[in-house]
Amino acid sequence: MILPRKRNGSVVQSIGAAILVLVLLLLTACGATGSANAPAAPGSERLQVLATTQQIADVVRNVAGENVELTTLFGPGIDPHTYVATESDIVTFDEADVIFYNGHHLEAQLERIFEQMGRNEQKTVVAVAEQLDGTALLSWEPESGLPNDPHVWNDVRLWKEVVGVIAQTLSDVDSTHAATYQANAETYAAELDELHQYLLAQVEQIPQEQRILVTAHDAFGYLGRTYGLSVEAVQGLSTETEASTADVQALADMVAERGVPAIFVETTISPRTIEAVQAAVQAQTGNEIIIGGELFSDAMGDTGTEAGTYIGMMRHNMDTIVNALGVSASLEE
Repeated sequence: MILPRKRNGSVVQSIGAAILVLVLLLLTACGATGSANAPAAPGSERLQVLATTQQIADVVRNVAGENVELTTLFGPGIDPHTYVATESDIVTFDEADVIFYNGHHLEAQLERIFEQMGRNEQKTVVAVAEQLDGTALLSWEPESGLPNDPHVWNDVRLWKEVVGVIAQTLSDVDSTHAATYQANAETYAAELDELHQYLLAQVEQIPQEQRILVTAHDAFGYLGRTYGLSVEAVQGLSTETEASTADVQALADMVAERGVPAIFVETTISPRTIEAVQAAVQAQTGNEIIIGGELFSDAMGDTGTEAGTYIGMMRHNMDTIVNALGVSASLEE
């Protein structure tokens, strides 16, 4: 039995993960050769695909269409960094033919479970971000001992590569629909090219000195690198540890010193830390700093809303940033 590595999360979470791995081992022993885990044969039932994040699920939906039965683990507002699987989740994992997860410690409490699942030869388990060229990825905090920033979807060019990873995986598992998967992937990739150009054009509306993005946790490093924003956050890349008073004050000092006109809350994190930064800046300078809006960081919006798709989410985030930083800057002139 392989127990979970030590995480930054609580002891309770680690124990819970160990128990779930035991459940997983029992399920695998009892049903690894059953038809539920076997890839769909030509003409049989649709392939069962599980995606952890909404971002990954949206790629699967665009690539596979109605050819797969798609289950999304995390819904709107769910923080993947701290999510702990339930026993019913384990059953869902076991029933999937293909599991796509982000990797690079995004689903921190689930990694060992997925590693164990991947040992089942009748199941395909892929950490999509870990298939990318590591030299193109940002590093995690040096003291963490972890390799790369997992928030790769905030660089549309990298996410376009993930589309290729998912299309190829589905084609390998379900060769009957391979041509469809590849054609759909090409169509979607073209839409992502258009999105990339849109984001580049939008950020040009923000004066250079105002291109400072302040958020609750450091999820937007790829967005900043790709589209020319300086990114600052209260917490680091993961939300597994709480921000300290010193973290809040240090960020407030930076905001005050650089005259940042707006800061942003996130949908998957309590607004308390950003509100604390806001209060600290006002106490320090006497000037009011606005909260410029809510950004979708680790999860997308509700189905049927603008942010309910990856493209819509990225447009919403950039439009929100531009409206707050660009407009605020023009008002000060």
